[in-house]
Amino acid sequence: MAKPLLKSSRRHRPSLIAASIWMLVLVAHAQTEVTLKTVSISDRAAAPQADVTGFGDVPLTRTPISAAIIDAAQISQSGARRLADLNRYDASLSDAYNSVGYWDYATLRGFVLDNRFNYRRDGLPVSAETFIPLDNKERVEVLKGTSGIQAGTSAPGGLINYVVKRPTQNDLRSARLEANSDGGALLGVDLSSRWGAQREFGVRVNAASEGLKSPAPGSKGERQLLAIATDWRMNRDSVLEAELEYSHRSQASIPGMSLLGNSLPQPNAKLNINNQPWSQPVVLDGLTGSVRFEQALNNAWRWSAVAGTQRLTSYDRAAFPFGCTGAGGTYYPDRFCPNGDFDLWDFRSDNEHRNKDNLLLQLKGKFETAGFGHDLTLGWLRSKTRERYGLQAYNYSGTTNVFNLSPQPAASTGADINTNRDEKSTELSILDNITLTRDLSMWAGLRHTSLERNAALTDGTAATQYSTSLNTPWLALSFQIMPGTMLYASHGQGMETQVIPNRPSQYTNAGQSLPVLKSHQTEVGIKSAAEPVSWQLTAFQVTRPVSNIDACNRLFITPCTGDYDGRAVHRGLEGAVQWRTGAWTTSGALTLLNAKREGSVAEPTVNGQRPTNVPAHTLRAQTAYRVAAVPGLQMEAELSHEGERLVMPDGSIALPAWTTLNTTARYQFRQGLTSTTLALGIDNLTNRLYFRESPYQFGHVYLFSGAPRTVRISLQTEF
Repeated sequence: MAKPLLKSSRRHRPSLIAASIWMLVLVAHAQTEVTLKTVSISDRAAAPQADVTGFGDVPLTRTPISAAIIDAAQISQSGARRLADLNRYDASLSDAYNSVGYWDYATLRGFVLDNRFNYRRDGLPVSAETFIPLDNKERVEVLKGTSGIQAGTSAPGGLINYVVKRPTQNDLRSARLEANSDGGALLGVDLSSRWGAQREFGVRVNAASEGLKSPAPGSKGERQLLAIATDWRMNRDSVLEAELEYSHRSQASIPGMSLLGNSLPQPNAKLNINNQPWSQPVVLDGLTGSVRFEQALNNAWRWSAVAGTQRLTSYDRAAFPFGCTGAGGTYYPDRFCPNGDFDLWDFRSDNEHRNKDNLLLQLKGKFETAGFGHDLTLGWLRSKTRERYGLQAYNYSGTTNVFNLSPQPAASTGADINTNRDEKSTELSILDNITLTRDLSMWAGLRHTSLERNAALTDGTAATQYSTSLNTPWLALSFQIMPGTMLYASHGQGMETQVIPNRPSQYTNAGQSLPVLKSHQTEVGIKSAAEPVSWQLTAFQVTRPVSNIDACNRLFITPCTGDYDGRAVHRGLEGAVQWRTGAWTTSGALTLLNAKREGSVAEPTVNGQRPTNVPAHTLRAQTAYRVAAVPGLQMEAELSHEGERLVMPDGSIALPAWTTLNTTARYQFRQGLTSTTLALGIDNLTNRLYFRESPYQFGHVYLFSGAPRTVRISLQTEF
């Protein structure tokens, strides 16, 4: 009975949300006729700060950590809907397995981030195995490198932190309409108001309703968002904040293409393998919220308490391609047949539940000892995760061909058991910024994590339990070599845990835990915030132990004893610059990455090879010009270039490098107290045909085409 109810709720939800949005616009307009307050989009400080670093009170330009901030203006101007759309702003951030209609995967410094452990929302851990909307996000913070000091366990590439929009100081009334040439359309509002004798109460509402469409047939979908953030400035020293976000997204996912035998096919963004008569959308529902209280004790000390919760429900379904049996009985386990044939599987995993609860307590203060200044942060974080699944279907449907997709029979019987998981962790952290001299500072941190994980198959069998304690230290030195320019060096660790798959038929130590995987990173950088040019240059090396589990799965090694199998060493150079002069604003970022696999015994052919789906170099550049002859008109251009990506682990096949160009014309004008912005954007201006990524995922090669030329038009009004 769940499926008909789900369909009914999707049918009525868009119209109800859209009606609610229009009602909010009308109410907001009525209020502006009475108050006519000055419009303020945000209250951000001039010097950007990144909470994800752990030193959120220190401007990012003075923090010995490599991080990037993508703010709400960039998100809006680019028409971004998901994390993958923000890759254009940072050269260290790239695709990992980003399918239309599915949740995002990201790569930082050549490492795929773990969607369960490498994501934060206002500093609290969240699961990214869902769609995370950007409409109500003030900024997205990207931390690069090992994150052991910021997170107990996580992959070593970095962290993504989503920062929620909060009530503004001045009233805000904004409505946005946007459409694109694929047939997608968005309606959204952003409303903020304050009231009370001292304007101590604030509320901000973000709502959006969107029809989704890609160039491929059968890809229509829809999504809705309703988010409310409130605050109460109780007095000069106390603030209470609360926010709640509901998100719904329903759209059929588009699986990737694959190799045709040993050959690369032609890119085709209009191919949708998941277009069977029985194909159903991936449905992602999320309810996330938090409550924060902050109290100043005196001029030097303050404490805060934050409680957060996340409730995710997903229906993961696809007509999924995997392998092929060709002429003469030849089996291609990780690609399609040379003639384009492939095996199609009916995959359905309904009513998945992922819950996460967090409580964070922090004490921050400044003091001096022996003439040295200290900026100290003490933290205690308690997290609880619960994942529950039912029987899933992964059944053979038939064989078809990419050049002539034919209907195959549904095979929807759910008979495959899954794995339920529970996790509890307690983390104690200490961070200290020690001022040694006027120009020299030492930064030190230590995080202790107590971890307990339990897992069992959905039928209650094959239960496993794992518990451990681990420490992740970090140390850095920074020196102001001149006003506005800082040189720094740091060394830190990251921790991961891995359990051998519970398959006794393949693994001799099935279900057992490997010793903690400890990554190390050394980083040296220089930052300059001097006007009109600000820039940063960073060199790094990350070393991460690698297990043989992927090799055993991919090569069908039986029996296999799960163990460490060499390491991954990623050395790189990152550069970023921003230049403002007169009517011009120009920025760019470049990453050069030498990523290698070393010491593998299970798969010697990968030694010395770059990981699959990781470009050796990436360039992003943006420029904007204000046209003096037409006040309010601004012309913008963006360039993205990525070097070749390996398709096969042994380096035998690679995707060619690619370059795309996006352009936007933006015109802003005022009429009374109303400000209106019209924008016309063209993504992939030259209509470049290319494969943007080549993830070797689930033991199979997948190739995702870049989007063709797309025209976007938007109208945003603030009143």
